[in-house]
Amino acid sequence: MTQIRHDWTQAEIKTLFESPFIELMFRAQTIHRAHFDPNKIQLATLLSIKTGRCPEDCAYCPQSAHYNTGLEKEPLMNIDDILEKAKRAKANGATRFCMGAAWRSPPKKAMPELLKIIKAVNALDLETCVTAGMLADEQVKELEAAGLDYYNHNLDTSPEYYKKIIQTRSYQDRLDTLERVRKSKIKTCCGGIIGMGETREDRIALLHQLATLSEHPGSVPINQLIPIPGTPLSDQKKTDTIEFVRMIATARILMPKAFVRLSAGREAMSQEMQALCFMAGANSIFYGEVLLTANNADVSSDQNMFKNLGLEAMEVNK
Repeated sequence: MTQIRHDWTQAEIKTLFESPFIELMFRAQTIHRAHFDPNKIQLATLLSIKTGRCPEDCAYCPQSAHYNTGLEKEPLMNIDDILEKAKRAKANGATRFCMGAAWRSPPKKAMPELLKIIKAVNALDLETCVTAGMLADEQVKELEAAGLDYYNHNLDTSPEYYKKIIQTRSYQDRLDTLERVRKSKIKTCCGGIIGMGETREDRIALLHQLATLSEHPGSVPINQLIPIPGTPLSDQKKTDTIEFVRMIATARILMPKAFVRLSAGREAMSQEMQALCFMAGANSIFYGEVLLTANNADVSSDQNMFKNLGLEAMEVNK
């Protein structure tokens, strides 16, 4: 088995990231096979359970109250509607059900209902994941007691580039929430977004942050920016395919036991690009036609891709 390291330097990661592409892919695939079945993919479905009017100013997000994207504010979804979506996701093959709420942090008055929702989804024999902003110690304890499996809190980009993307919450705020979650039994889900105008050095710095955490995230979502009209990043161009695959491969090598997830932006990826990502060590996708408020690859096209590539869905891992 590969040695799990938390002491990577940025210079080491840069050398790895910029190594000959075929060599990088071979190393990533070798490490992937040491820890996972290379023909199994984890299917996760992401649902926005509270949409719009978020007070944060994340430059990529259509749910921010700072931008006019035409998105209507919606209250926390009814638990029955959420469970209907969860059951449908499970029937389509998903094993993890992720729920996103557009909050800076969960309001105290919303916590009882959120905890009730988590318990109900857990009862469906689905892994549960929530992303709802910053957490206080007491909120972590409540989520842990409710049986939450994962908490998602992305770093988004490098510490240096972060301030160009978000002003309303510091990088340290994100690290603090991750540290609070790590002290509980809840696993962390943490990654970033590629294509926001950052440099290769910023991508390497993001990977360095993730790989040197005291405990690697259980899941590492790698998102390709979806340029949304009305946001400051609406005119960003698509990232080069090979550059994106290098990000996947390097993440796999640095964090051998993590699920590396192809997340936002998959609708714009060809089947061939996704196949390269799977060869580089990606072994999880967001599955279903809608990803929070953006479009995602449809289920039928994903199922056709799985058939073409000989991929099978993983079973639930609770």
